[in-house]
Amino acid sequence: MLPPIPPMRDMGLCPFETVSAMLTRIMLRRARLEPAEGLGVSSTVVSWLVCLVALGQAVLLVAGCGLVSRPAVEQRSASGPTAEQMLNQRMLAESGREPTFEEKRQWDVDMEDKIGAYLRAHPDRASALDVSTFRFLRQVTVGMDKEQVLILLGPPVTVSADQAEMEKIARGYWSSIKGNATEVWVYPQGWNMFFAGQRLIDITQYVPAS
Repeated sequence: MLPPIPPMRDMGLCPFETVSAMLTRIMLRRARLEPAEGLGVSSTVVSWLVCLVALGQAVLLVAGCGLVSRPAVEQRSASGPTAEQMLNQRMLAESGREPTFEEKRQWDVDMEDKIGAYLRAHPDRASALDVSTFRFLRQVTVGMDKEQVLILLGPPVTVSADQAEMEKIARGYWSSIKGNATEVWVYPQGWNMFFAGQRLIDITQYVPAS
């Protein structure tokens, strides 16, 4: 008796792959139970035919899984990407790969030096409640200043102080942001940092469906 097919969540498969696996098991069972000797066809030939059919199903169904689209991402948040996430995104965009171990090690040393220098120059920030987010998590959060954002994320792709452009970037969140934001910094992966003067006051992200 064949073992049961495990649930999709345990196999890491899409529904199409699971159906294919089920059909293949049924066909193999029938091939064993009904070798078709009465038709003058050997069980070996039947097994080969079953394998060919299963292979064809796998090709078609895997292709079907690849056509599943990803929904759009749209959010307003008190925290944004981490420095490491932005590093990986930049490397993928520029070189088509993630940083090597040595590149990551050197980046880590440089980042620690920059954060340490900032905190020594701003002792008031060194005792702030969110200092651990800045120093250890290295994640951008509302309330940080422009220098902190630059240290963590690097220079933005674009900068705009135009209200009409900021409204376009903020999308549905503009009603909550307008009147306060004086500038927006746009980063990869749809991240947008809205500032009021030197202070980060809002973070949004928009990634279209693909």
